[in-house]
Amino acid sequence: MTLRLTGIRHAYGPKQVLRGVDLEVGRGEILCLLGPSGDGKTTLLRLVAGLEPLQSGRIELGGEVVAEPGHEVPPEQRHVGFVFQDYALFPHLTVEENVAFGLRRAPRGERAWMVTEALARVGLEAYAKAWPHMLSGGQQQRVALARALAPRPQVVLLDEAFASLDARLREQVRDDTLHVLQTAGIPAMIVTHDAEEAMFMADRIALMREGRVVQLGTPQELYLHPADPFVATFLGEVNRLPALVRGGRAETVLGSLPAPLTQPEGPAQLLLRPEGLRLVAEETSTVRRLAVAGGETEAWTQPMPAGIPAEVEASRLLGSTTLVHLAVPDGAGGVLHLHARTPPGVTLARGQRVTVAMDPERAFVFPAEAS
Repeated sequence: MTLRLTGIRHAYGPKQVLRGVDLEVGRGEILCLLGPSGDGKTTLLRLVAGLEPLQSGRIELGGEVVAEPGHEVPPEQRHVGFVFQDYALFPHLTVEENVAFGLRRAPRGERAWMVTEALARVGLEAYAKAWPHMLSGGQQQRVALARALAPRPQVVLLDEAFASLDARLREQVRDDTLHVLQTAGIPAMIVTHDAEEAMFMADRIALMREGRVVQLGTPQELYLHPADPFVATFLGEVNRLPALVRGGRAETVLGSLPAPLTQPEGPAQLLLRPEGLRLVAEETSTVRRLAVAGGETEAWTQPMPAGIPAEVEASRLLGSTTLVHLAVPDGAGGVLHLHARTPPGVTLARGQRVTVAMDPERAFVFPAEAS
């Protein structure tokens, strides 16, 4: 079972919100629609569910056309499960009655075990007789997911389903939901504006901007090979450094690296992930390596590696990483303020001198005027 969207365009009055979207979600695949608020992600879900009439393009589910201009399969006949941001549970119905609400078209004799199966899938069998107000936010979200999956839909859609949960609960509920969706084995499309959430949940990410998909790929592809500065900055923090491209290389104060073949000679910009900064603390005539991007904390004495001197402005342990603020000479009498992320256990003091080098695997060269 696959979901295919072809040439989707949509407008509210004069405002174009979708400008030609082509996507395909395979069986058992989780696709995240990621991007800023107001860029058409929720509208796309509503078009798939049949809650908005399709103005242009085609939507196919399992090879069957369910929407195109002049032809709309009613929402109740599309076999689409939808989990809304506010869960939309009926307060006057119990948990099992909420789940059964989506089974009104199922044979009466099968409804009870279908409800039980759906609640077991999300681990809420013991709460069948409870009322929605008796549940935590995470439990309510799981009831909404159970209701969406109970009719055994051909595709399930989630619209900012974790946004109302606090940070700690959100991590647990996302993890539970991921396991449920993977077990269900049906296409899933999730809307979010949280890059970390998308990278955690998705097999592939469609990053949207102003109604278009600007890059489609795995989380690793978008994070490590961004198509443009917007993708690079949306997927995570970056340091911005001026660069000069000549002879096929981009030169910066931190050194040089190969420039893309499409990059013209002249001024450019370098976007560098914080974990792409390598720090080495100065210790008289030798150097003790404290952190290597993407690796374990190590310590040994060796000659001074390539890099430039910098000064630590602040160092804060953030749990899984340490965030280090650095002041780096820009080569023109000024200072660049950069952020580095190092493995936990690295201890650096304010005012300490370090040597800074970059990891080219975490560095991206783009035209200077790109934004």
